[in-house]
Amino acid sequence: MPEIELLLMMLGLLMAIGAIAGVLAGLLGVGGGIVLVPSYFYAFQTLGYDGPQLMQMCLATSLATIIVTSLRSVHSHNKKGAVEWSILRGWGPGIVVGAIVGVLVAASLRSATLQGIFGVLALVIGAYMGLGRSEWRLGQQMPRGIARLVISPMVGFLSVLMGIGGGSFGVPLMTLFATPIHRAVATAAGFGVIIAVPAVIGFLFVSIDPAQRPPMTLGAVNLVAFAITIAMTLMTTPLGVKLAHAMDPKPLKRVFAVFLTLVALNMLRKAFGL
Repeated sequence: MPEIELLLMMLGLLMAIGAIAGVLAGLLGVGGGIVLVPSYFYAFQTLGYDGPQLMQMCLATSLATIIVTSLRSVHSHNKKGAVEWSILRGWGPGIVVGAIVGVLVAASLRSATLQGIFGVLALVIGAYMGLGRSEWRLGQQMPRGIARLVISPMVGFLSVLMGIGGGSFGVPLMTLFATPIHRAVATAAGFGVIIAVPAVIGFLFVSIDPAQRPPMTLGAVNLVAFAITIAMTLMTTPLGVKLAHAMDPKPLKRVFAVFLTLVALNMLRKAFGL
């Protein structure tokens, strides 16, 4: 395929991915990474960049977009006083440590292994989205002491291995420990910043084979995908928010859980070479 056609096809795919991710984020409140990582994977693979480090590029680029979207979200929520800064201060150091370890592990794994990890964790998230209940509780306050010391790095570690921000793990964690949902969503955006910033810095030092990376890739972050995704999500997220106010998003969230489960199963299929 001529280079100009390849570039146009890449731009078209990335614009569609960013637009869809923005609508879903506004409509369902799901983090962009859970949509972006598999979307980037299929887009880059379609364009011929199917190397052993493909998933590393997808994770890194997704996390780069999360820095921008999470900062914007934290700023908006903080204006309404919804961010639980005490939780961020207490959980932040452990999450950062987990994120750094996550980058080191991700950099050492092949794409197929990361696909398998993403598939398994996405199945868990999909099951919780589809079957979870708002009244479920594990406690009346967020864990402290040894429990926080163990759980907080896991949040950062698993999020980096999936290329996602704080929403998919942070919101269920906080609501299970009696944090009101609007405060959990607001504070999880802060988790996203804490996860993504150290992770992206680490991924910038990951070397990708020049023959197997898209144009304008710095370290493992593709700058073209990053810029287009940010531009499109900024335009389409407000549309998703309007749709959310015009309809009941709960059944749509269950439909998305089914979709996410199918994506996860397909990732697992590819990971095992089936």
